[in-house]
Amino acid sequence: MPSLDEAARAVLLTADPHAKRRAARAFARAWRRGEIDHRCTAALPDQPAWPARPQLLAPNQMPKRGKGGSERGRIALLHALAHIEFVAIDLAVDLVGRFGDRFPRAFVDDWVAVAADEAMHFALLDRRLRQLGSHYGALPAHAGLWEAARSTADDALARLAIVPMVLEARGLDVTPATVDRFRAAGDEASAKILSRIYVDEIRHVRAGTDWFGWLCDERGFHAVETWQSLVKSRFRGVLKPPFNDSARHDAGLTQEYYAVIAS
Repeated sequence: MPSLDEAARAVLLTADPHAKRRAARAFARAWRRGEIDHRCTAALPDQPAWPARPQLLAPNQMPKRGKGGSERGRIALLHALAHIEFVAIDLAVDLVGRFGDRFPRAFVDDWVAVAADEAMHFALLDRRLRQLGSHYGALPAHAGLWEAARSTADDALARLAIVPMVLEARGLDVTPATVDRFRAAGDEASAKILSRIYVDEIRHVRAGTDWFGWLCDERGFHAVETWQSLVKSRFRGVLKPPFNDSARHDAGLTQEYYAVIAS
C-alpha cells in the first residue's frame, strides 16, 4: 500500500495538466477507499513537474490583462485563473504528502477533497477557454505561485497561514467583482463557473483556518497572534483591502486576524 507522500509524489511529478488533474482525483478516490497508508516516509520534490507551456514570467513581466470586457481580456483572465487552479492542485497535494501524517485522518480527508476540487476547477476553466477558441498554455502565466510552498516547506503552520489563509482568501475578495464583470460583458457561462469556484473556495479557506487553529492549540499558541506573526515573517506581499469580510467570516477568517496588519 503506498504511503501518503508516495501517492502525492506521483501527482506532483505528473507534468501534463490533464494527466495531473486525473491523478489528483484518483489520489482522492484511493484515499477515501483506504488504499493509501496514513504515513509519510519519503522526500517530496521541491518543484512539481509542469508542462512546457504556459511560458512562466515574473510578475513584472506579465502582460496587462485589462478588466475582462473584451473577449480577448476575458480569455486572458480565464487563463490566469486556470493557471492558479493548476498550481493549486499541487499546493493541496504537497500539503497532504508533506505534512499529512502529523495530523488526524480528517485533515487528509479535507485536503485530498480540496485537491480534487482544484482539479475540477481547472477542468472547467480549460473547457471554457476551449469554447472561446483558446486553451491552457496559450498565454504566459505567473511564475511565482509556487514560491509560497517553497518558503513554507519546513512548517505546516506556516503553510496553512500563507496558502489558504492569505492566497486563497484573496480570491474571496476579488471573485465577486470578477463575476460581475463577466456578467456585464454577457458572458454568463464564465460567470457561472467562477461563482461555483467561489463557493468551493470558501470551504477551502475554512479548512485552512480550522486546521491552523487546531495546530495552534496542539502547540499551545494563540491563533490570531501566531497568524499575524507568520504573515509578517513569511509572506512577501501585503494584505490589501478591500476585503470580503462576509465570505472571510464564513471561512472562519474573522477581521481580528487581518484588520490590524492590512496595508
